[in-house]
Amino acid sequence: MTFNKENIMQIDIQARSFKLTRSLRKYAEGKLKASLSSCQDRLRRVVIRLSDINGPRGGADKLCHIQVVLPGMPDVIIEDTENDMYAAINKATDRANTVVNRKLSKKKLQARHSQPLRRHLTA
Repeated sequence: MTFNKENIMQIDIQARSFKLTRSLRKYAEGKLKASLSSCQDRLRRVVIRLSDINGPRGGADKLCHIQVVLPGMPDVIIEDTENDMYAAINKATDRANTVVNRKLSKKKLQARHSQPLRRHLTA
């Protein structure tokens, strides 16, 4: 397979209400790439938004929001909130993998069933 710009999955990682460290960025990107490795050549863009909802007050308020842009299909949106940002990233990327692969499999199955049947006549 030849790779060009259309085959490269773009990843955009954003932080809201806290400073995104290099290690957290690398972790989120690595986890996302590992989770979506089986289908990343069919994805256009993935946006990860990390938020600390309550700020310094604490609590189960670390939010990981993932938006996966699929060509010709509605975007997949996943959100997970946990006590720890790394746990939120883990759960959200795992769920993104499940949902994206399910949608792509369903699309592939629908494409297969929409092809006309060819009948071979034997004499």
